[in-house]
Amino acid sequence: MDSTNHSTSLRRAFRAARALAKNPDDLPQVFTIIESLSGGAMNRVQRRMEKSDTGRRLLETKPDIVELLADREALRKLPEGSLGRAYLDFVESENISADGIRAADKDGSAGEIAMPNGSEFVHARMRDTHDLWHAAVGYKGDVLGEIALLAFSLAQTKNLALALIIGVGLLKTRALPGSRAVIFDGFRRGRKAVFLPEQPWESLLALPVEEVRQRLSLEAPPVYTPLRTADLRASGAIA
Repeated sequence: MDSTNHSTSLRRAFRAARALAKNPDDLPQVFTIIESLSGGAMNRVQRRMEKSDTGRRLLETKPDIVELLADREALRKLPEGSLGRAYLDFVESENISADGIRAADKDGSAGEIAMPNGSEFVHARMRDTHDLWHAAVGYKGDVLGEIALLAFSLAQTKNLALALIIGVGLLKTRALPGSRAVIFDGFRRGRKAVFLPEQPWESLLALPVEEVRQRLSLEAPPVYTPLRTADLRASGAIA
């Protein structure tokens, strides 16, 4: 990327960060930041995936996991306590969907910044499995849970786009007791865990979620008080 495009990307990312600071629920702004700043990180993730059998298989076959995640009736038929059921409980409780995240990505993308070396699949895979990470790692879809999961992801991917988003979150939650500890613990847990981007999530959906957590060194789900946008408004952190 030349210096002009780099400067444009930085300006675009910081504009999105300012908008996100005003409205933490504005998901397209998250993807604007990711598109603007993540190219190098996606390339690094791809190179690491190429070093494992499961990672190489994913890169070769490029499965579309959204087809599985969108079939809620099939997920509902999975065993109670399975990862797939935990995922279903998560998306239904948050009233979200994998298709909805794809739409937010499209809304936040200018389509002007190409991922290097064909790492578009890596970006798509991490986007489409984000809520599976929620279910497995144990963070809810509240503002604090999202920031903590991004801190977990930052530890795994060293993605500067995530660092910017986390920085906004730390700024907005700084006056709320215990919030920083939850976020920093997310980073610690990400460093300890198995590398999640290369996991064959399709084959893990039917397994007990506790077994999945043990396999991936994820520890027990954290105990914290969820923090919603309404709570930030009530605290005066956002207008």
